[in-house]
Amino acid sequence: MAPKPSSGDGRTRSWVQIFIVVGLCLFFYILGAWQRSGFGKGDSIAMEITKTGSDCNIVSNLNFETHHGGEVETINESESKSKIFEPCKARYTDYTPCQDQRRAMTFPRNNMIYRERHCPAEEEKLHCLIPAPKGYVTPFPWPKSRDYVPFANAPYKSLTVEKAIQNWIQYEGNVFRFPGGGTQFPQGADKYIDQLAAVIPIKNGTVRTALDTGCGVASWGAYLLSRNVLAMSFAPRDSHEAQVQFALERGVPAVIGVLGTIKLPYPSRAFDMAHCSRCLIPWGGNDGTYLMEVDRVLRPGGYWVLSGPPINWKTNYKSWQRPRDELEEEQRKIEDIAKLLCWEKKFEKGEIAIWQKRVNTDSCPDRQDDSRDIFCKSPVSDDVWYEKMEACITPYPYVESSDEVAGGELKTFPSRLYAVPPRISSGSIPGISVEAYHEDNNKWKRHVKAYKKINKLIDTGRYRNIMDMNAGLGSFAAALESSKLWVMNVVPTIAEKNTLGAIYERGLIGIYHDWCEAFSTYPRTYDLIHAHAIFSLYKDKCKMEDILLEMDRILRPEGAVIFRDEVDVLVKVKKMIGGMRWDAKMVDHEDGPLVSEKILVAVKQYWVVGGNNSTSH
Repeated sequence: MAPKPSSGDGRTRSWVQIFIVVGLCLFFYILGAWQRSGFGKGDSIAMEITKTGSDCNIVSNLNFETHHGGEVETINESESKSKIFEPCKARYTDYTPCQDQRRAMTFPRNNMIYRERHCPAEEEKLHCLIPAPKGYVTPFPWPKSRDYVPFANAPYKSLTVEKAIQNWIQYEGNVFRFPGGGTQFPQGADKYIDQLAAVIPIKNGTVRTALDTGCGVASWGAYLLSRNVLAMSFAPRDSHEAQVQFALERGVPAVIGVLGTIKLPYPSRAFDMAHCSRCLIPWGGNDGTYLMEVDRVLRPGGYWVLSGPPINWKTNYKSWQRPRDELEEEQRKIEDIAKLLCWEKKFEKGEIAIWQKRVNTDSCPDRQDDSRDIFCKSPVSDDVWYEKMEACITPYPYVESSDEVAGGELKTFPSRLYAVPPRISSGSIPGISVEAYHEDNNKWKRHVKAYKKINKLIDTGRYRNIMDMNAGLGSFAAALESSKLWVMNVVPTIAEKNTLGAIYERGLIGIYHDWCEAFSTYPRTYDLIHAHAIFSLYKDKCKMEDILLEMDRILRPEGAVIFRDEVDVLVKVKKMIGGMRWDAKMVDHEDGPLVSEKILVAVKQYWVVGGNNSTSH
């Protein structure tokens, strides 16, 4: 005789399941209703999702506790209460922990040391929620956001004064307008890029990834996007308030960064093109260290563009108000270092000069006879996090013939996106075979398809700036590839495999980062964050609370997060974000409730300085 079930057990379970499903439907109704357009106007996309709802039957069974015991069943009511995180003070609305202005001024100014990353000690970390400024609204959708940013989101007018004659940025009522100008392209970024494209193969997909040093408000990168080129732009947090913040508000990839004494957080042979438009970097100084660092991250056959001083100094020294001799010496040093690197000068006209890096050592005859001790002695490695830059040349990978591209030839984009990256086909990343690469792509195509069913706003234009906190091979970003969005692929410094080089070979962009520290960006700069196994990776490395607070800092109000991890990890995450003004629901893995890996979807509530919650508009 079968044992009797406990009284009401079946009915209770049924009511619990119904309650959870109804709650999830309500969550996605709210998610849709929360989405806003610039100036707080109703979002047509949000209204549509409100009308249609979200296929609630795809997550019909959220009762994972019945399949995975332990953590869920042992939490009692007193332990399950979330710690409440209070808002930080209003002065922290634009707080950048590792580039804090006051802390920076305590470091030496030589070689831009004070502008590098200097993160707060454990006892100095803020354990509160960074507030949005009053009047904050969701940025305009791309491509309108390229040209217009709501004033309330970055209320700083200093650039409109300092760069008034250079057509960078204009203040017009309640918006900033970005005319597309720049110090070195008064006729606009498009005309300037046309000049470059006459020499550099930008149109055919050969150039896909670019690095813009000292980017200003990143208009160069903004206008390259229409040509299917992704630029990683960076500028220091300096007296020109909010340059990088403006770039990200516009929907353009950018980070706070500087060429100082530490290697750039990118792998070797990453970028197809590097660019400096009057970026004020002393390229001829420090024995050529900065140009050698550009050479390290530039792929064989890649291009370096320098526009502005000292190029064409004979014509411009008076307008630049600088001595002829000083400018002549500056250009001579740059030419000497470029020759040492064996770059070939392809073009110089007006104030623009373009060099091309050779495809391998064999194609550089001058270098064969160079007896100087100029090559880096340490093993070639992409372990660059906080590593000091050296005045040495990174060797090319070995080639068997003079016409072979060192490190492997890349296909043009978009074929490059799913072609096998040379780092994988050559076996340079231990443990990742060609078969594993294809399997990874197929897996993330399935995952992204499931995400789009959960949150139908993905790839509608609502989420422009997207971050993958643990990018692996970049397959999440590849599956999302669209002109409506871009993905910052972050490879944690403690990841088991260093895959960022392969991500760049796919024509995607990314950066190294340690999530025990703050990311090099302003608050509220990402619309959607994807966190795959990030808390499993950082278990016992640093506090979950610190990582979640950092995610909250960089996520826009009403932005979304997708966590994918083991169920016991996500239960802890869900408990903690319960005190962070986020709303969240657990969703089963697309393969069903018996899979221990789950998805936790969350939306950050809208609230601003002085406001209490999402109803304070």
